[in-house]
Amino acid sequence: MVVAYFLAPLDRLGPQHPALSWALFMGALFVVAGLLLREVRNVLVDRPHTRPGAMITLLILVTVHVFSTAYYALAKEPGQFAGDLRTRLDALYFTIVTLATVGYGDIAPSGQTSRTVAVVQILYSFVFLTAAATALTQRMRGVLERRAERERGE
Repeated sequence: MVVAYFLAPLDRLGPQHPALSWALFMGALFVVAGLLLREVRNVLVDRPHTRPGAMITLLILVTVHVFSTAYYALAKEPGQFAGDLRTRLDALYFTIVTLATVGYGDIAPSGQTSRTVAVVQILYSFVFLTAAATALTQRMRGVLERRAERERGE
């Protein structure tokens, strides 16, 4: 996934093609959110033969790359960021720093559009990634409890 992020033709995104950029960004977020909610539901109803651990982890990584792509495209528009956000690695770094709520301050959204995307990332993380991580933790706890019960019963 990381290799695909660094090799994808992202130079077509940004201020030259705003409609395409926004459509891809919003579409990707909705698809990932739907898939995350499906995995959370699978955990809550304890659907057998599902592997939410792998899928949730993959979807969290996809989310990071979707936001990184958005920041990379936004950085092409002057005035969107204070600091040095010019490369895909810079965008990935900024995404992870925002997700982790570290906020080093070396790169900051300064334009209205970049601030909007940062707010969307923060809210998206609170709602979808937190729900997914909570569901995954619940699933793991259930698996461990069932194992402990089997060991006690043997």
